[in-house]
Parts: sequence; structure tokens; C-alpha cells
Amino acid sequence: MSQTVSEQEPRLALLAELLQLQSRARARETQDELAFLIVNDTHNLVKYRQALLWDCEKQRLRTASGLASIDDNAPFCIEFSRLCRQWQQEGRQTQSLRWQDLPVNDQLLWQAYLPEFLLWLPLRRPQGETPLVLILARDRAWQPAEQVLLEKLADAYSHAWIGLRKNRRVNTGGRPNRRRLMLAGAIALLLVMLFPVRQSVLAPAEIVAYRPVMVRAPVAGVVDDILVRPNQQIAANQPLVRLDARELENRLESARQAFASADAQYRQAQQQALFDANSKASLVVLQSRREQAQSDMDFLQRQLARMQLVSPRDGVAIFDDASDWIGRSVAIGERIMMIADPHDVELEIQLPAADAIALEKGADVRLFLNVAPNSAQSARLEHIGYRSALTPDNIMAYRLRARFTQDDPQLRVGLKGTAKLYGQRTVLFVYLLRKPLATLRVWLGV
Repeated sequence: MSQTVSEQEPRLALLAELLQLQSRARARETQDELAFLIVNDTHNLVKYRQALLWDCEKQRLRTASGLASIDDNAPFCIEFSRLCRQWQQEGRQTQSLRWQDLPVNDQLLWQAYLPEFLLWLPLRRPQGETPLVLILARDRAWQPAEQVLLEKLADAYSHAWIGLRKNRRVNTGGRPNRRRLMLAGAIALLLVMLFPVRQSVLAPAEIVAYRPVMVRAPVAGVVDDILVRPNQQIAANQPLVRLDARELENRLESARQAFASADAQYRQAQQQALFDANSKASLVVLQSRREQAQSDMDFLQRQLARMQLVSPRDGVAIFDDASDWIGRSVAIGERIMMIADPHDVELEIQLPAADAIALEKGADVRLFLNVAPNSAQSARLEHIGYRSALTPDNIMAYRLRARFTQDDPQLRVGLKGTAKLYGQRTVLFVYLLRKPLATLRVWLGV
């Protein structure tokens, strides 16, 4: 009885290994994993020296035992693939082959690369489909019992292979192929590029006074003192600037003395003319001198009165710093400050010439102040400069002016920010490629 059990143990071990291989084959998730298992793990059931897996659909060696990949251009792969195609066309069943069964030319290939005994094992489905052929090679003959075991295992391998192929078709069958995806993507991109958008551009901007009154130097001189502070609220006729009047005062004193002398000479000549007829002739000359001296004195008095500049209106004084002006020489007509209504402001925009777009009067403008970037102020474009000029930042830009649509206490003269100007509508393609197209036109001279 113990002898019978000991004889059955190897058979039970083979059966267990067969069932385990079948289970592991059906657990594979990809065909590559299954192919690797077929050529390597079959050795646990039947011993062999080399295993090759022939793909009947692709007409190539798919994998080999002990190798991660196969080079289809290797001499052995080329010649052995030729033999496999020939055997496949012959429709061979499970068969043991020897090198003596081949033509003389092919015997040399066999002897150089393969052991003496080879087993051709189609992995055939019951419906007759043969997706793969397992080729096993070793140095001793194949036994009928081994072939029976391998045929049972081949049926499981084939079933698992066909199942993985169907799953892949199900997973990928609903997906469009790559060409369709590319075509659909191109059409979608074209439609997006034809989407109408409104042109816009960003430019630096500053809040300035609307129609301010300029305070200019009435005469050439030196600023003696600034009587107000920057952004100070002032009233009409309030003194603003005092020019150095010492030179004029000296000249006025000399003119007064000259007038007093001419007046005395003229009066003396009048008295003498009552008794001396010759003195009457000099009265005309002396009177002319007296009038000239009077005119010079009056002129200097008027000039002296102009040495103090007063405000022409109510508002705020707009200038940089008083210390920058004190002691500074000014020419006639040179601007010293501006007087403006703090609630009457507008937006001055410096639009770089390189970013210019087609704008019309009344175009929408949105201002994002640096002190409040999270809120926008609405405005309407009122003036567009016809030519660009160099800005303090050495950028050629057009000067634009816009009026705010609503009064806001937050809007103060001197605040800076970024203005977004809206132009005409165009397609997204032109909007995105506006600058490259402009550069291309320059190169092509169109």
C-alpha cells in the first residue's frame, strides 16, 4: 500500500503543478506577462533547455526563455522564423521534431543553435484558432505522457491568451484611433481659434487733473520761497510763490531817485520860464525826461508786484517738492505748479507703440490702481495721441486720455496703476498671433 502511494506522489505533483500553471496563466493581466510565463514557468511541469513562443498572427518570434526581448534582425531569428512560417503553413499538430527531419541547409542552423529534440506545440482553441505555438527544445526525446500534459496546459494557455486579446479589444474598441483623435483635436483647435474675442491691451496709467490751471513764472528770476505745500487746498488769490525781488527793489529805488531829480529840474525850469524866455525852450526836453523816469518807475513797480504769484482759482496745488524750487532760476513762462479741482480728474495712459491696437473714441477702459488692484475703475476713452513720443522710461508710447464714468473719492491726482483698453472684436487666432504677424509683415515688406 505504501508503495502504491509513493508511486502516485509524482503524478499528483505533476497534476498540482499543471493546475497551478493553468491558474497562474488565467491570472495574467497582459499578453506580455502571459508570454513570459509560458516560456519560463512551463519548465516547472516539463524540463527543457530552451523555449520559444511563435506568434502566428504577427509571423514572428514573440519571446524566448531567459531573454527580456528578442531582436527580430538577428540571424537566428530570421532563419528560424522562416522555418516556423513553413511549419505553420503545413498545419502541423503537436509533433516532436529532430534535425534529421530537415533539409541539409537547415540542419546546420539546427545543430548550431538548438538541442537535438524539438517539440512543436500549437496553442489551439477548440474552434480551431491557433494564435501561438510553443516550441520546446532539449537534449532527450519527448515522451508521449509529457506531450499529453503539455497539450492540456496548451489549451489553458490558449484560452487565457484569447481572453486577454478580447479584453483588450473591449477596452480599446470604444476609443477612436490616433488619427481620428488628431483630426478631432485639429478641428476643435480650429474652432477655438475662430472664436470671436475682444481685443485688449494693458498700459501704464496715472490719474491726472482735468484742465488744470498752470502757474508760470511771469518774469525771469529766482524762486525765493514756495508759500504752499504739495496737494494743499488753496483759495483764489492766495499767495503761492515769491520770487527774489531784491534786484527789482534796487532798480526801483534808483528809478525813484531819477524821477525825483527829473521832476525837480522840470519844476525849476517852469519857474524860470516865467521870467526868462530862453528857459521855455528847455521845458519840453525836461518834461520828456520826467515822463520817461515816471514810466520806468511805474514799470518796475508793476514788475515788483508780479514777483509774488497768487492762485487764479480754488483747488489744490500740484507740484513735487518745495525744496526743489527754492533758489532755482526760472525763465519767463516756466511752469512751477498746477492748480486743479481735486474732484475733477481724468486718466492719462501711456500706450507703448509696440502694443498699440485699433482704438476708437469712447472705447471702454478699466483702471486697476496699484493701491487697490482688486477693484477696477471704469472709464471712457476721450483722446488718442496721433503720434508716439519718448516717455521718461525711454519707451515710445502714445498718450491717451480717458474720463471716468463715475465719481469715486478713491480717485486722487497722482495715483498710478494699469489700464486695460478694449478695442474691436476679432478672432482668437489674430488676437494671439497679432505681434508675430506684424513682425512677419515687416520682414516680408507687405
